[in-house]
Amino acid sequence: MEDICKYVAKTMAGLEEVLAAELSAIGAENVEILNRAVSFEGSKEIMYKANYLCRTALRILKPISSFIARNEQMLYNNIFKIKWYDVFNINETFAVDAVVSGNYFTHSQYVALKVKDAIADEFRERFGARPSVDTERPDIRINIHIDNEKVTLSYDSSDESLHRRGYRKAVDKAPINEVLAAGLIKLTGWNYDKNFIDCMCGSGTLPIEAAMAAMNIPAGYFRQRYGFMSWHDFDAELWKKVKAEADEAIRDFDYEILASDHSSKAVEIARSNIQGAHLSHDITLSHQDMFEMRPPEGGGIVVINPPYGERLEENDIIELYKNIGNALKRNFKGYEAWIISSNQDALKMIGLKPAKKIEIYNGPLECRFEKFEVFSGSYKEKVMKEIEEMFNDESLDYSGEPCDYDNGCEE
Repeated sequence: MEDICKYVAKTMAGLEEVLAAELSAIGAENVEILNRAVSFEGSKEIMYKANYLCRTALRILKPISSFIARNEQMLYNNIFKIKWYDVFNINETFAVDAVVSGNYFTHSQYVALKVKDAIADEFRERFGARPSVDTERPDIRINIHIDNEKVTLSYDSSDESLHRRGYRKAVDKAPINEVLAAGLIKLTGWNYDKNFIDCMCGSGTLPIEAAMAAMNIPAGYFRQRYGFMSWHDFDAELWKKVKAEADEAIRDFDYEILASDHSSKAVEIARSNIQGAHLSHDITLSHQDMFEMRPPEGGGIVVINPPYGERLEENDIIELYKNIGNALKRNFKGYEAWIISSNQDALKMIGLKPAKKIEIYNGPLECRFEKFEVFSGSYKEKVMKEIEEMFNDESLDYSGEPCDYDNGCEE
């Protein structure tokens, strides 16, 4: 029976529960939500699946050691005593990434340097030579996480961050991270049973992630390399099996995915990225302003990542959000709109009552992801219609409870 190991999947603040659900869906066990991370247990196959399938994971780490260090000498000594020659060879390359917080260590680059020195010195003492560092494409990437005095050392099975899907050829200004885009789409609860629209698409990331999710295209479908491929225990046949099973599950999508932007430059960048994802026949891209857009009949979901105001004057950003709200009310009746922004004052200018608010981070920016329901007529009319439908439902008694004829409810 294959060994079961513990892993940690890193993600963005606000997406922990989404990632936990993804991990459970692929068979991970003992899933536990952490801060910007989710720990889980599983076989090597589960680790391969987590890298290839999880849309909201940034990295999949395999912890190998934890210890206490309150100064650089304690850190160095604990790293030095690990038998690194069992992990990789002297002719292979390595890199170290460090994340630190607390009072004992305050500079991540300095911590990474001390770890590199300890690893190199251990090789030099044993073999008289040291392996080389390659920060771009190492054979082994090592992650060190320090929380105050607690140090956790891990192997990085992903190497390059998993948000780098492999389809994005160019970016417009302030592009949304692919993992965040995928997480936002999951947070909406969209079940791929209606149209999807992004009318401020920028580089096209949101519609691409929507199409990949709707068609069940694996998150890592376009990636060529993962860190675990250089590990000495890499199982090429198992990896081939994981990929084949996932790729066979790709499906068709019966509704429309529409992407548009008022910027001709953004549209050209989005077109390049959509082509890179081989989705030109699945995403309808157009150069048009949201305020003039006429969406398809039948309703659907709208997800927008508008400017937050960092590059705009206050009056301009307020006017923009007012116009977004007016366009939704005028042209998107029957649609469910979701908007992410770090600008709380601007969000209030949408002019619709949020049906839901979710706290989420876009990089260092604390944002709100808000849901707006756009109905035909007023909110009051909608509620009255629902009440009327309830009282016209013959399966309900006057109290609104299901009628049970065997227990005294008169016909």
